[in-house]
Amino acid sequence: MKAAVLWELNAPLRIESGIEVPPPGQGQVLVKLAYSGVCHSQLMEARGDRGPDRYLPHLLGHEGSGVVASVGPGVTKVREGDKVILGWIKGSGLDVPGGRYRLDGRAINAGPITTFNEYAVISENRCVPLPAGVPLDIAVLFGCAVPTGAGIVLNTLRPRSGCSIAFFGAGGIGLSALMASRLFDCSERIVVDIDDTKLELAKDFGATRALNGLSGDPVAAIRGITAGQGVDYSVESAGLVETIEQAFAAVRKGGGLCVFASHPRSGLKIALDPHDLISGKRIQGTWGGESDPDRDTSRFAELYRSGTLPLHKMITKRYSLEEVNTALGDLERRRVVRPLIEIDSSLG
Repeated sequence: MKAAVLWELNAPLRIESGIEVPPPGQGQVLVKLAYSGVCHSQLMEARGDRGPDRYLPHLLGHEGSGVVASVGPGVTKVREGDKVILGWIKGSGLDVPGGRYRLDGRAINAGPITTFNEYAVISENRCVPLPAGVPLDIAVLFGCAVPTGAGIVLNTLRPRSGCSIAFFGAGGIGLSALMASRLFDCSERIVVDIDDTKLELAKDFGATRALNGLSGDPVAAIRGITAGQGVDYSVESAGLVETIEQAFAAVRKGGGLCVFASHPRSGLKIALDPHDLISGKRIQGTWGGESDPDRDTSRFAELYRSGTLPLHKMITKRYSLEEVNTALGDLERRRVVRPLIEIDSSLG
């Protein structure tokens, strides 16, 4: 097969052909990829922002869609010919390591899921059958952006009626969270980003206010909007120490909750005022929006079919597998919301 391989940190991925694909073993599923998403996690890996990488060379990607080519022993969740969603969040099924690929006699490493490749040997618990009415290109977003973003709102926050929410970051996770918040009676949905194009998209997705973080202090602006109190909830997905701190500062004392889904560069720390904590402000991280793929995928699919999650608007540009480095660069420069890699669009 052909795949994008990370050979060294902070260097372009190399498109390699002739990679040997092993047959699926116990608990593994061999999938022919149709599409892959690209998110900041892959960008951080490629740029070395997660620290030393002892698995080089290896494959990348953790949200995708495709068709099952074959299954290994013990697999009961999917079968050959099924269309599937691939994601990093563990669901039901066997939990096993990924495949060991080879190129010219050298091992190419891979985790339980990779998607920057024409074929992938996937752990059974990283696969979910594709719900009816969801195209394979849209299905990519069900692997990471939607379960994390919408999951924060539906599973983690479960906001009360009349609440106010601020969203720091208008990428795939932030916009998914924003769209899901429309299911609740929120008095304010305030979106903060530094890209005006994304802020306009946020307005289309239900934002009541859109603040450019480069035009002034967003925390001060949020306090002005909320009569000096701060918002009831904030969701941070921009991936910066500064934005996590701002999202925490923006919630009200006496019960305000900040949930962050991002992971800044390895070694960086956030700084919080302890008095804010004893004043009742709360902060917590989220692991994939506390989503269970087997429980929540059908719910997200229904929200997509009903129009509550107009996910097609988030896919602003498509790339071939050979253009994966361009996709990473465009994401890094904030030129796209969620890049989509077309690997084999003929699959559906």
